[in-house]
Amino acid sequence: MPELPEVETVRRGLAEAMEGRRINQVLVRRTDLRRPLPGNFAEALEGQTITRLSRRAKYLLICLENETVVLAHLGMSGRMVIEQGTDAETPARKHEHIVFVVGNGTVIRFSDPRRFGLMDLTTESSLASHPLLANIGPEPLDDMFNGPALVQRLKGRKTPLKSALLDQRVVAGLGNIYVCEGLFLAGLSPRRSAHTVGLGRANKLVAATKKVLQEAIESGGSTLRDHVTATGEMGYFQHNFKVYGREGEACPVCNNEIRRIVQAGRSTFFCASCQG
Repeated sequence: MPELPEVETVRRGLAEAMEGRRINQVLVRRTDLRRPLPGNFAEALEGQTITRLSRRAKYLLICLENETVVLAHLGMSGRMVIEQGTDAETPARKHEHIVFVVGNGTVIRFSDPRRFGLMDLTTESSLASHPLLANIGPEPLDDMFNGPALVQRLKGRKTPLKSALLDQRVVAGLGNIYVCEGLFLAGLSPRRSAHTVGLGRANKLVAATKKVLQEAIESGGSTLRDHVTATGEMGYFQHNFKVYGREGEACPVCNNEIRRIVQAGRSTFFCASCQG
């Protein structure tokens, strides 16, 4: 599933093509995504101007002039790719579900082979209370996400630190890749009980998480299987992984072997020597 850097990379690419432009046409090819598409989806969007593209956690937010917001999630395999010089009415691409045509003739195609993605309609005023967003924690790149805030959010949590960080109620947008990488950079064990993280360790973890996320965004995200940018290019942060997916390889710091364990059904990669 795309994590924060992948979604942010897509958002930035779409913003260049869509912001300030009118939606001329919306073509719905399939409505049975992870959540049924609203019945008035196309009618609610056509003729409206896109004021901005934003992001909350792993969700894309397409904000319109009448305060309608398209809430979109790419799921496991979703893509939103920009095309120039094509026609929305051309035969559907494989697994293509929704097509947007904006005022400069640009076509944006949403495809999703597994159909775990979704699109919903809401409004600016009700966005924070939308069921998909209401309980999500702070954005990890915001200034308000700092050591003291993290300590407070981990307080009383006796789950492993890795599992706690994957909980979107603790912090928004993090997934398996960037939690593993952030914990390694911070020198913290994924098996540590979350409630034992004091201010010193929390400060290190926040700084490491922000650094990893920012570097991943600059690299266009990580392409392991399905992720591409809005222009169809692959990300390349996967070439910078220190521990993720590197079981049995040498740690880049101490040269000891990188290990893999399973926590809550997810693979965790770490260096037992560096991550105390």
